Amino acid sequence: MRAKKTLAIMLSALALLALGAPVQASRLDSRIEASARQSHVFRTYLTGDDITIHSGNGTVTLSGLVLENFHKMLAQETVAALPGVKSVDNRLQVKGAPPTPNSDAWLVDKVKVALLFHPRVSAIATVVEVSGGMVTLRGEAASQAEKVRATAYAGYVEGVKGVKNEMTLSGTPEKGRRTAGEKIDDASISAQVNMMLLNHRSTSVLTPTVKTRNGLVTLGGKAGNASERALVGKLVADIDGVRGVRNGMTIE
Repeated sequence: MRAKKTLAIMLSALALLALGAPVQASRLDSRIEASARQSHVFRTYLTGDDITIHSGNGTVTLSGLVLENFHKMLAQETVAALPGVKSVDNRLQVKGAPPTPNSDAWLVDKVKVALLFHPRVSAIATVVEVSGGMVTLRGEAASQAEKVRATAYAGYVEGVKGVKNEMTLSGTPEKGRRTAGEKIDDASISAQVNMMLLNHRSTSVLTPTVKTRNGLVTLGGKAGNASERALVGKLVADIDGVRGVRNGMTIE
């Protein structure tokens, strides 16, 4: 009798576990989808895009239409950095024909990314044009220092041959893209870091691991030398939302 009772309890427990697993998975998927939509990247940079996010047991599918070519990768990097995500199936389509690799239009995308993630450069007020690998920046800068920074960030991009900065000085105080006290989520920070390192001429061939917790970025992977390692740390520290960098990269 006791054995039958024990068996019944075990079977009941197994049934509860079987029922509970789908519920937990469903909650995780709902949390992933909500976190993606509420992320800084989606709310700030991807607001004009038509993106559908579907998560099934941690496997996320992105579908829909984006306005800029780099938005496709930015969405993927952000979702991939969310807790619980196992993989991302990126089915996003770009409005119009995507730029040919290494073309001028392709460089426009990369320069926009280079300017976008720095809190001391007004990327929204900057017009980027590229002809034969030569970049021309137009628009307004709040100060000469901001204008100089924009020139430097654009020049760092892999494939850029030179930068001509024709931005005018507005004379208005520099303004960040965020309100005081606003915090950027960790997934958005990791996405910004990965995109920036991929576009920089000196770090594009490196594949560091990037993990962010409460704004603190931890870097792993390998660097060719001490200078490369130091450069990666410096570049990451300058990204919007980064509160600190722990550089654990090893030198080959």
